[in-house]
Order: sequence, then structure tokens, then C-alpha cells
Amino acid sequence: MLKLDNCRIINGGFAVEADLAVAPGVCAAVIGPSGAGKSTLIEAIAGFLPVSRGRISWNGTDLTAAQPGKRPIAMLFQDGNLFPHLTVAQNVGLGLQANLRLSEAERGRVDAALERVGLGGMGGRKPAALSGGQQSRVALARVLVQGRAILLLDEPFAALGPALKAEMLDLVAELARESGATVLMVSHDPDDARRIADQVVLVADGKAHPPQQTAELLDNPPPALKTYLG
Repeated sequence: MLKLDNCRIINGGFAVEADLAVAPGVCAAVIGPSGAGKSTLIEAIAGFLPVSRGRISWNGTDLTAAQPGKRPIAMLFQDGNLFPHLTVAQNVGLGLQANLRLSEAERGRVDAALERVGLGGMGGRKPAALSGGQQSRVALARVLVQGRAILLLDEPFAALGPALKAEMLDLVAELARESGATVLMVSHDPDDARRIADQVVLVADGKAHPPQQTAELLDNPPPALKTYLG
């Protein structure tokens, strides 16, 4: 169980309150108006932003003061963060060792992750030789190889066309089911939530609300969400 107990997160002059829990294995979409604090919420969970009040925990273990690398969390950012001078396999290998000194077993994990995301045999290529969709798959493979219990997505597929984005969302859902990972996915598109999310965390008016079932919330949105959806 991922829990945020009475948390207050400050990002510059902006603050978000959160008192909620996400059950293990759930895929939850994080939606709300632009600037409401969706990315602020997941950056705090990842450890990139401190909480000024409250406690973040996973299955009873306090993560509040833990460094990002010490948390059971992998995060996929909007730009994918691929290094153009490294090969595809090296970019994925960074998920295991920052110095890229991988053991034979770790190299096997990289190859298996690339195979799983549909990039088998492409480990020697550079990111510039790949399509946008393939680059997204490399970034996803780097997350997959880490084997973390929680996966955070900050709109990593926003730049893809509708068909490619749907394909990547479906792949994320498949990988999460296979691994049992808990997923929090920031999105501006309610269709993304309907496609793969069990629950939705609404962030609006300075507050991250407890998760609700996706269809229930989107079919009967509260005023703040209704205004955003139009």
C-alpha cells in the first residue's frame, strides 16, 4: 500500500495537500487542470520534492526522508531522458548501474527487457536511429529492468500520435499486470484513464483527492473536474 498521510508538498510558491492511499497492483491515473500539481504529487512520491508535512510510506516502510534511488520506485519522464551518445542497450543498462559495468546476468536482463518491449536485436543502435515510439520503448525498458514495485509516469507518451500512445499505454498495462507493479500515471487526457486505469486521483484546488473508480468519477465528475473536462 502506497500511503500519503496528511502530506503537504511545496513546489516554489505552490502547495499540494495529499491524504490518500493506493493499493498494491492498482493502476491509478492522476488527472486535473493544468498547473493543479499533478507532477508535483508524483515528484514528491519519487523523492524529487520534499514534503513539508506528513509521511509517505510503502507497505509500512517510511519513505519520507529516503533518497530517490533508495525508494522502490521507477519513474518515466515526459522526454524519456535517453542519452544520444549511448546505445539503446547502454541507455537501458543505466537502470541497473550508473557506471554501466554490468555483470553477465545484468546484460541478460537488459536483453530480456528490450525483447519484452519489442526491441529485440536493437541494443546496438543509437536513439537517433529509432522512431519516437521506439525511443519510448527504450525508456520503458529502462524502467522495466529495474524491477521496482511502483511505476510513476509523467506523461511520457504525450508527444506520440494517438495510435502510438494507445499502443504504449497498453504495453504499460501489460507490464504492470505481469510484474504486479503499482502505477501512477499523470495524464491530461481522460481517455488515457479510461483505457488502462483502475482508479483516478483527482488533483484540483490544491488537493490530491483519494482514488475513486475510473468510470464512477469520469461519468459523474465533481465541479472542478467537470470544468476541466468541459
